[in-house]
Amino acid sequence: MIVAAFAGGAFGATIGALPAFAFTGVLVIAGEIVAISAGGETPTADITGTIAFGPMFGPHVSFGGGAAAVAYAVKRGYIEPEFVYHPAKYITAGLGTRLDILAVGGLFGVFGHLSMAGSELLSIPWDPVAFGVVISALAHRIAFGYTIIGTPQGGWFDMSPFQRAGAKSGVEPWLPHQYRWSRVAGLGIVVGILGAYIAFVTGSAFLAFGISAASLLYINAGVERIPVTHHMTLPASTAVIAVVPEAGSAAVPEVLAASLGLTEVFLLGAAFGLLGAILGEVAQRIAYAHAETHLDPPAASIVFTTLIIAGLSFLGIFAHAAWIPTP
Repeated sequence: MIVAAFAGGAFGATIGALPAFAFTGVLVIAGEIVAISAGGETPTADITGTIAFGPMFGPHVSFGGGAAAVAYAVKRGYIEPEFVYHPAKYITAGLGTRLDILAVGGLFGVFGHLSMAGSELLSIPWDPVAFGVVISALAHRIAFGYTIIGTPQGGWFDMSPFQRAGAKSGVEPWLPHQYRWSRVAGLGIVVGILGAYIAFVTGSAFLAFGISAASLLYINAGVERIPVTHHMTLPASTAVIAVVPEAGSAAVPEVLAASLGLTEVFLLGAAFGLLGAILGEVAQRIAYAHAETHLDPPAASIVFTTLIIAGLSFLGIFAHAAWIPTP
């Protein structure tokens, strides 16, 4: 597993963190199609669990390794990308084949894997993969001498310097087209409904996440104003599964349809899509906008939304925590 994680982190470094994550999304779609085709039976191969979220292509490995590698490369003066913000946030481009960059990506891939495995072993009730992404970003900031969460010009939530002066202000929104509260909230509601519906008709908690992640290929292709939504679709889909007692960690559509109506599905999706969107924006304003490297707002959001879903299951409001580890 360690060797696989090293290779996965180096892979993320050489092709770039965001392309690596989009590739994860493609693998999730493939894995969920295989699982859905099994009709509730155990598929012959768990592509989603062992490949897409596994020790080679999981975002805690490949994305985390790629994000660490670009932070390292900028400190070494290897790259000065044509990027209006801090160059260590430039996660859309591959970093080539320098051996030290590949080694940094590989080492942080191992770190991400061990962080995820430790969280899973302790059954901490949140998404261990998202936790691995977040803790890896904090670790690379410390390792390479960056500030941990940055220094705001005003308050942590203050984006007005960017609104007045743009990129020259030093305040760097994660997505310039996706940071205004009202627009983020509206996007979360709409995308949450889509994620919940996909889970309802397929029984998959991860297919909508995979679609959201794979859509980021458009960002790498240069298409403007593409929203980032996987932190909205994942909690929305998971909530639909978690609320049905008979569903367990996975479900077949017939089980969900016997317990839920579309109105309930849409309300759950809207609520948890909104929650994921707002928490993602909170994370970007606190841990990204004033800092020098990429700490992933969606991953931070997913840590907290999955913790909330697990908490609702502990309180008996949800039937169980779906796929989220619980003690």
